[in-house]
Amino acid sequence: METKNKLGVALVGLGKYATEQLIPSLRVTQNCRLAGLVSGSDEKKRKWQQEFGLNDESLYSYDDFDRIAANRDIDIVYVVLPNFMHAGFCIRAARAGKHVICEKPLAMNVRECYHIFDAVSEANVRFSMGYRLHFDPFNQEMMRLGQKEIFGPVRKMELLDSMDIGTQSPWRIDRQRSGGGPLVNNGIYCIQAAIYITGKLPFAVEARFAPVTNPERFTEVEEGVIWTLFFEGGVTAHCETSYSKNQNLMRAEGSEGWFELNPAYEYEGLTGRTSSGAMDIAPVKQQARQMDDFARCILENGETRVPIEMGIRDMQIIEAVYESARTGQRVELHLEEFASLPEF
Repeated sequence: METKNKLGVALVGLGKYATEQLIPSLRVTQNCRLAGLVSGSDEKKRKWQQEFGLNDESLYSYDDFDRIAANRDIDIVYVVLPNFMHAGFCIRAARAGKHVICEKPLAMNVRECYHIFDAVSEANVRFSMGYRLHFDPFNQEMMRLGQKEIFGPVRKMELLDSMDIGTQSPWRIDRQRSGGGPLVNNGIYCIQAAIYITGKLPFAVEARFAPVTNPERFTEVEEGVIWTLFFEGGVTAHCETSYSKNQNLMRAEGSEGWFELNPAYEYEGLTGRTSSGAMDIAPVKQQARQMDDFARCILENGETRVPIEMGIRDMQIIEAVYESARTGQRVELHLEEFASLPEF
């Protein structure tokens, strides 16, 4: 597609993920292109402005962001900010008449999620979660193997996503800015995987906080969480996330075999195996496929596979995990199906 026919994307936030993953992806996307930059750093904006040949009207601060409504060259706003800023900028983007992509989690809590939902509905714009793994062929193979019951019905899953953050990203351990610890930033991938491997929704959760090994550092958010999601038919998903160790596993066991990714949730370097042998899959640029798919949905009036309802659902599960960990009790889940639950 010629550049002039591609949809324009404005990145809100120019941190590590935006500059190391999204901007390189926008160099190779077929349906969209970089058209705007929003940041509190003039230095960052100027750097990428020069590289992409953007005009001054394409640069915005957080304060004057609402001017973006007048920029007809920008079709999509991609919110790539710390969690506490998600709701505000998603709502402002929708009110500016722009389609929206938001990085996970959707917001700080379910209440904020519904504020975003209302704003998007009122503005009649499209919305997509930044769930890149739905467009990764390794994860798509896990969906196919599980939902098609290639190794028989899935009986249990083991889903681990942890990273030792050391002293980096201090906002991640600040409850006012992150809304939670590793559960909201990493564990959400485990929740996603449990659902898209089975194609079903859990009906209950049991959780506990992991032992604290660094009490001086983890004063506001959990260091780790361990939880089990329960599905109909006796199917379970054992999940674990932590900020003090490295884990990256997605494994499912069926009645006739098993299949897994290790690593499973990274941007690249994923490896898949099954009880029948290795997965032979060519890697892709996840974020490019993700953004191109959303742009295609807008251009062709299609539906995204990762809609706002999915972000709300995941936050509902996250809040239930926290409740169970705090109380020591099983928490029942009352989740609504929606049309774009992946099917294979």
